Parts: sequence; C-alpha cells; structure tokens
Amino acid sequence: MGFAVKSLGKIIRTVQAFGRELSRKTPPLVSPRIPAIGVALGGGFARGIAHIGVLKVLEEEGIPVRVVTGTSVGALMGAAYCSGVSLTELEELAHNVRFTTFARWTLSRCGFASNDRMISFLTRILKVKTFEELNIPLGVTATDFNTGEGVVFHSGSIIDPVRASCAYPGMFLPVQIRGRYLVDGMLSHPVPTRPLREMGADRVVAVHLKGTWANGGPPRHLFDVIGQSFAIAQDAMSGLWRQAADIVIEPDVAGFAYDDFKRAADLVRVGEVAMRKALPEVRKWLETSAEAPYTGAERRAVPRPAPMPAD
Repeated sequence: MGFAVKSLGKIIRTVQAFGRELSRKTPPLVSPRIPAIGVALGGGFARGIAHIGVLKVLEEEGIPVRVVTGTSVGALMGAAYCSGVSLTELEELAHNVRFTTFARWTLSRCGFASNDRMISFLTRILKVKTFEELNIPLGVTATDFNTGEGVVFHSGSIIDPVRASCAYPGMFLPVQIRGRYLVDGMLSHPVPTRPLREMGADRVVAVHLKGTWANGGPPRHLFDVIGQSFAIAQDAMSGLWRQAADIVIEPDVAGFAYDDFKRAADLVRVGEVAMRKALPEVRKWLETSAEAPYTGAERRAVPRPAPMPAD
C-alpha cells in the first residue's frame, strides 16, 4: 500500500514538472489588438441614403464597426442599422420612402411640418426600441433650442431622440424631451465625430454629405433654402469635427436635391464609391493592429455611456 502511494506521488510530481516546463516553452496566447472603429454619420436628408452605401462596403469587406453616432438622417440610418435592420432591408426602405413618410404638413408658428409620422415609421422598422437593446452602441445628437447646447442621447427610447435629431428648424416643429425643446443635431454636431470619440472609438470614420448649390439659380422652395443654409453652416464648422476624425468620407452628392428620395439607388452607389476609395487607409488600421499582439484579457470593449440624467 505504501509503495503504491509513493508511486502515485512520484507520477503527480512528474506531471507537474512537465507542465511547468511546457509553460516556459510555450508563448502565451495572443491576439491582434483590433481598434474600436466608429462611424459618424452626418446629416443631409434624402442625401443620407448614401450612408447605406458606406455601411454596405464596410460590411462586405469585413471591417468591424464597433460604435456609431448619427446626426439628422444619419441618426435615422444609424438607429436602423444598429438595431439589426439589414442593409438589404435598408435599401428596400430607401426605395420606398418619401417626404410624407416622415412628415405631416401643419400650421404652426414654429414650423411648417411635424415629423410625428416618424414615430409609426420607426416603430415599424426598428428591431428594438431602446438604446440599451441595440446590437451596436449608438449616439444620437440633437441641439437644445434655448441654450444652443449639443445633446447626445444613448439611453432610453430611441424614437424621440431620432425625431429631435431630424427636426430642421423652420421646417419641422421642435421635439420636446425631458423638458427641453430640441432641434436638428446639425446645428451642434454636423458630423458627430467628437461624441464618437467620447463613446470609446479608437478610429473614427466621418461621413460628410457635402452638398453645393448645383442649380445656379434661385431655390425652388423653403426646403432648398434651409438645406443649403445647413450645408453652408456645416462647411463653416468643419474644422471642429474634422479634428476628431481619422478619415473623412465625402460621397459625391452635389447633384442630388435634398428631397431626392426617388434616386435612392444612385445615392447608395455614390456612398459605395466613396467608401471603396478610402478602404486602403482603413485596412491599414487593421494591419497595424496585427503587428501589436496583446493578451485576450487586455481587449478593451467599447463601453456604453452612463444614462443621461432626467431634467
């Protein structure tokens, strides 16, 4: 019996020694540090359909998008994409939407239209209804009408923040959330790159829908006036948001009107073309990360920001 116990002890000690030796010779398991790539989607109303083309190329090329921020139509596209709406579904929706899908003409001292129809539209298309349920963390920007302060939503219900982000001043009525009157996020975050950094993005892809007045004549209606005024303001503020971007994608939307929903296929295409031109630079981020291995425990997940306090 004593001999058997001694033999078993010897076997155990041998196995332990072998394990220690093996651990010295085998390098620790490492993985490439993949940077948290974020996409900031700017505003531009119907021109925002080009965002679909940008996201489509990123997905087709296996570029991982870890966090998204959106302003105005970028908020709408971002909400749909982050909720799990496929790009095929988004393209189909883009072919069928029109101004009246989102807007209802009204008579008010604060605007000519309400975007309350967006409530039923978003309720129908979104796969989830709160920020916390999204597949990808999302930030939606709006502007406080009274203070001019930029507001970034990333908790609670998605629908009203998206409505607020799309509330063009002068065209759409302001949207009231938590006691604040909010208008279009383009006034404070034309392309929301800084909120994207604050949400944890290591690398920022900014999508700027730069439009120029192509008609060479007078505007057709108030919507042209407001849309072009925002484009001018965007250019004036571009230094602020460009500083926080690693790369700026500018789909060629100059030939498209702000309400050109009927040209959805062409808008998707110009988004694809612009993103494919930038792919070599984006791929470098992943190639560089592969050269700097790190242990799995060091991977930094993109955090979800703390909920906004109620007013």
